[in-house]
Amino acid sequence: MKIYTRSGDGGETALFDGSRVSKADLRVDAYGEIDELNASIGVALASGVAADVAAMLEQIQRDLFAVGGTLADPAHRVAERVQKMEVGQAEVFRLEQWIDALEASLPPLRRFLLPGGSAPGAALHLARTICRRAERRIVSLGAGDVDPVLLAYVNRLSDFLFVAARAVNHRAGIPERPW
Repeated sequence: MKIYTRSGDGGETALFDGSRVSKADLRVDAYGEIDELNASIGVALASGVAADVAAMLEQIQRDLFAVGGTLADPAHRVAERVQKMEVGQAEVFRLEQWIDALEASLPPLRRFLLPGGSAPGAALHLARTICRRAERRIVSLGAGDVDPVLLAYVNRLSDFLFVAARAVNHRAGIPERPW
């Protein structure tokens, strides 16, 4: 299989239902943001995080492939047949459990924080902002075009990334910088 197909040379791409849309289509933009988010999490992983956080981030990367695939499948043709494309309430709950577990070791949050800290902490803060942008792009598709649980997952993910950045920096002994 060749990596290039030449089918997108005219500025269009195919969705999973076979329809062709502009690469500037809102749906393509939304799953492109999810792809960028996934890559930014890869940067955080490459920066070096503890094994427990790395395992969480790797699972999130798998989830993000499912989110992107779901966004690229407006007719729900693939998602019904491919179980690993499911992102449901269980995945939202898992993020909440991870947030609670990481927060348990952190000092209470009393102020806004300046993003940064260690290299992996800063990468996670950047991933959080990309996640928020992706969320805005998904919302722009309209309420009827997006599963509310998928939107809840992305919303909770940005919370997780914020807490993970705090936890990574705390473990590295880097103090938080309040605004």
